[in-house]
This record gives sequence, C-alpha cells and structure tokens, in this order.
Amino acid sequence: MKLSQFRFRLTEDRLALEPPHKTFENEDGSVEKVYRRDECRLMVVHRKSQTIDMHVKDAKGNDTDEFLMFRDIINYFDEGDVMVLNDTKVFPARLYGTKEKTDAKIEVFLLRELNEELRLWDVLVEPARKIRIGNKLFFEEDGPMVAEVIDNTTSRGRTLRFLYDCPHDEFKKELFALGSAPLPRYIVNKRDVTPDDMENFQTIYAKNEGAVTAPASGLHFSRELLKRLEIRGIEFANITVHCGLGAFDTIEVEDLTKHKMSSEQVIIGNDACDAVNQGKADGHHICAIGVSTLRATESAVGTDGLLKEFDGWTNRFIFPPYDFGLADSLVANFYQPESTMLMATAAFGGYDLIMEAYQKALDNGYMFGCYGDAMLILDD
Repeated sequence: MKLSQFRFRLTEDRLALEPPHKTFENEDGSVEKVYRRDECRLMVVHRKSQTIDMHVKDAKGNDTDEFLMFRDIINYFDEGDVMVLNDTKVFPARLYGTKEKTDAKIEVFLLRELNEELRLWDVLVEPARKIRIGNKLFFEEDGPMVAEVIDNTTSRGRTLRFLYDCPHDEFKKELFALGSAPLPRYIVNKRDVTPDDMENFQTIYAKNEGAVTAPASGLHFSRELLKRLEIRGIEFANITVHCGLGAFDTIEVEDLTKHKMSSEQVIIGNDACDAVNQGKADGHHICAIGVSTLRATESAVGTDGLLKEFDGWTNRFIFPPYDFGLADSLVANFYQPESTMLMATAAFGGYDLIMEAYQKALDNGYMFGCYGDAMLILDD
C-alpha cells in the first residue's frame, strides 16, 4: 500500500490534551480535576460483519443516543478470554538543561541507558544545532547533575556521559527527579506538563521500567474495570514491550515496503505463553491491548499459531495486507494520519472498514491521540 492512502484531515482541536476527567471547584475557589480513564468513548468494529457500533443499545437491540464508553468493553468478552497487556513502565524522559557558557535552554529526551557504569545515555536534543561533541549541559543551577556530549548518533541524537559520582541507584533517582512525563510533542506544544501527567501517562498495571512513551491503548483501563474483568473470568497475560519513539517516526517514502521501523525491546515469558496458548486451545478470544502488543506477539508467534517465549528486539512493521497469527481482537486508539499505528490497525481490521470507522469518528466528535478515544476490533 501507499503512504497517501493513510492521509486524512485532522484538526488540532481533535487531539486530546488530557485524559477524560471531571472538573470541580472547591469552596476556596481552587479547581480540582478527577480523571476517569475508562470514560473515553469506545467504537466497536466487527470485521466479519463489516459493521461499526458507536452507541449503547436498548432492550430491543436498537441504538440509543448514548455513546459507548470504554468501560462497556466488558460486555464483549466472556470467561476464559485472554487480554494481552504490555506492562512496560514509562520513566520521566524529558529533561531541560542549559548549555555551558551560553546558558541556552536545551531539551534532552532520554532514550535508553547504554552503559550503567559509565553513565552513558542515548538521547535526543533540541535544538540540536547548538549541541556539539565536547559541550557540557547543566541540569540544575547549583546542582551536581552535569552531562558531557561525547558522540553524535543522528541529526538530533547524541550520546551523553553524566558526570555524577555516586551509586547507580542514587544517580538514577536523581536523574529521574529532574525529568517530566514524556508526553507527545502535540501536547507539550499546547500546555505545560503537570505532576498528574506522570501518573496519567502510565498504565495502572505498569511494572517494568524502560518505555519513553506510553502503550496508550492500555491507558483506558481503570483499576475498577480491571477488577470487573477479573471477576468476569477474563485472563490476563503480561508481556513487556519497551515502547520507543520509532512508531512516531515520519514515513518519508510513498511505498510502505521501503520504510524501516526502529527496534523495540520485547520480553515474553513462559507465564504469558501458557495463558495465551491455553486460552487459544480452549477456543477463547485473544485480545491484544495496543499496537505495541500486537507487533510483539506477531514477532513471537510460531507457525503453529502458538506464542513462544521471546527476549530480544523487534522492528516489525505491520501494514495492509497482513496475515495475523495470534490475536483475533485488538484494542487501539484513534491515531494521527500517516502513522504506523493507524497502518497496523488497518491491517488488523481491514483497510476499507477502518478508514470508514475513522470517518465516523471524525464526523461524530471522537478524540484522537494517546489521551483520546478507543477502538475495539472484533472478529465477528
């Protein structure tokens, strides 16, 4: 397929800047926000019947005026069905420092630690034109956190060596204390990052630190919803995919077969394999929560259709047409035009049906992006 087939007009006002929430004014005049993860809208796409549900149905099966909420997802799964969750944990990857001598403000986006002993980190810097090998960056006016640029990796990429002499755990704690939630650029360009974002931009089941962006489709699950799913008999299989920025890379070729994805680290253990394979053997649904999960499981499924243990990296790029080997349902967000996540969603649900769903979303006020609304694709 061609890049231009995934182009559509999305105005900035349709990008959600915050999760669903209710705002209350206290007696002292202060404003408080109560976030409700599972109260975004849910669109349900049925790929075999080629139908799309947006509204709650009445007792006779007719649509009402009430939109489906994400918490209604429980009505589409039964005891023994398996949801595959990505339990990666986002760390506060965005820091701001100043360049020595000039005091120019520099954004440093931590990608991954390269060497624990030497305090080497792979980072992105902005504005990159001001940062050269040998420059030093200061992260507190009078604090001890200093970094030296020792290599150029890409046009914006640098390798930093942090000059901080202390045990590694203490260094990591101090480094992360300087950082903020690594929200997408379309959000930080519109509003300030708040302390709430570090919690909101994290799934409630996050466990294994290593992601620089959230597995956003999992953000919709609240503790209450997970408990209700558990009581219903839904099984959960946890895998780890340390989400990087590769999924957001601009595609610069019209022919999608020529695009190369950046790699993400994937860890799939025996427990997850057992849960998924048993569920599949018993004829239950296997639902991938998010495109990161979908890419990982497709990288680890065998020719027999069973999930295998995996500890490594994947750069799998999924776009139509694609034959999926494991999951038969998918939870996704509404993604931006020409994005790799949209392409993977279209591969799973079928290009024509998913683009029809996106048009309905645009026509009916659905919100896009990591804090936006959700889509459930079912194989029925």
